[in-house]
Amino acid sequence: MIQHLNNIRHQNSRNFFLIAGPCIIEGEDMALRIAEKVLNMTDRLQIPFIFKGSFKKANRSRVDSFTTIGEEKSLEILKKVGDTFNIPTTTDIHENEHAALAAQFVDILQIPAFLVRQTDLLVAAAKTGKSVTLKKGQFLSPESMKFAVEKVKDSGNDKTAIIERGNSFGYTDLIVDFRGIPTMQQFAPVILDVTHSLQQPNQSSGVTGGRPDLIETIAKAGIAVGADGLFIETHEDPACALSDGANMLKLDQLESLLQKLTRIREAIL
Repeated sequence: MIQHLNNIRHQNSRNFFLIAGPCIIEGEDMALRIAEKVLNMTDRLQIPFIFKGSFKKANRSRVDSFTTIGEEKSLEILKKVGDTFNIPTTTDIHENEHAALAAQFVDILQIPAFLVRQTDLLVAAAKTGKSVTLKKGQFLSPESMKFAVEKVKDSGNDKTAIIERGNSFGYTDLIVDFRGIPTMQQFAPVILDVTHSLQQPNQSSGVTGGRPDLIETIAKAGIAVGADGLFIETHEDPACALSDGANMLKLDQLESLLQKLTRIREAIL
């Protein structure tokens, strides 16, 4: 997928690529700070980097959960991040109309896990001509992602990748089956969403939990089995984040993790 992005750095480094940023855009200054810090880390380690931030969260546990600081405002911030640092950006879309809207501001459109079977949404994203990442539903087998990929490709767009984010394990937990990574690589490049794979959804409090203490474990395993890229949500202070703070990685812990992962990548090549 990254070969289609003209503004991505270190394409020829043979390293994994990284999608990283806060769960949701909380403000311009914060987005620019995080992007700059992650870019500096990835430049030092020769890691291709894509900045991620949701412009709106539609899948919320409760009606009073935070959703956006403003749709267009958030999209404009994403564009400013991309323009300021000359890096690709991505955001998730939830409605057909979001595809054409978000495509004006970002380089990659992400389809959320719960919506990956929504044919009209996948077709709308594909027809923008942007790269499209498809989150595997927690309820789907790796083999079934073949059909989501085919929907994008049959719409005339071969710029796609799959994001693994775990499978439902009981009512309130997720588990990653690493056998699915090579299976899905038969259909498209595979990105391991480390932080969402450690969510603990459907908590009785109405707020999703998480296990950020296992981020390093899951990330190491993903690189060891050959994932093409990693997806890691990061925040300067996860405890104060407006969304998904329970499973994000603290920003000042990211570089040491990336150093370890780069060494694993070198060992398996």
